[in-house]
Amino acid sequence: MDVKLLALMTLLAVVMQVPTANAKPISLVERCWCRTTLNTVSQRSIKELKFLHTPNCPFQVIAKLKNNREVCINPETKWLQGYLKNAINKVKKSKRRNTKKV
Repeated sequence: MDVKLLALMTLLAVVMQVPTANAKPISLVERCWCRTTLNTVSQRSIKELKFLHTPNCPFQVIAKLKNNREVCINPETKWLQGYLKNAINKVKKSKRRNTKKV
């Protein structure tokens, strides 16, 4: 009986000294949010738009609808491209105004 206990203790000591793998867990942050995208979403049903750019993922657009459902929209949709161009132009104009005032 003492031999079995000694063998078990030796085995445990050896197992405890074995180096663990250096693999790192996959971060949930680095996963792509949008696996599929919709090409047609009614603009009137959108309450909020989020734009995500994460490593190893394409540009992602998430729309929160008025019924609190979240869907991914294809960033190449024509109305969305126009929306983004207008938003960028507004930001540029406001920056120009701010630099002229100073």
